[in-house]
Amino acid sequence: MLTGKQKRYLRSLAHHLDPIFQVGKGGTNEQLIKHINEAIEKRELMKISVLNNCLEDKHEIAEELAEKTEAELVQVIGSTIILYKESKDNKKIELP
Repeated sequence: MLTGKQKRYLRSLAHHLDPIFQVGKGGTNEQLIKHINEAIEKRELMKISVLNNCLEDKHEIAEELAEKTEAELVQVIGSTIILYKESKDNKKIELP
């Protein structure tokens, strides 16, 4: 579980990142979750955008992605989800 200070730090790091994945009309699926898992292991911190044509609630999508990838949900802002998961092999981010 992330503290408020850690979340603020991660938000500041994520500010300059571009979204890597997009969730569209189809919502989430196993393939998307698999790709997010692989990418978050390499990057630790990532943005995912939820498109306007997505029928599901972005907060529900964020919770589902965080749960299924075993990542921490840092923030949902607008249509962007920020996830963090400490990497086992490629540790780059030192949390305060």
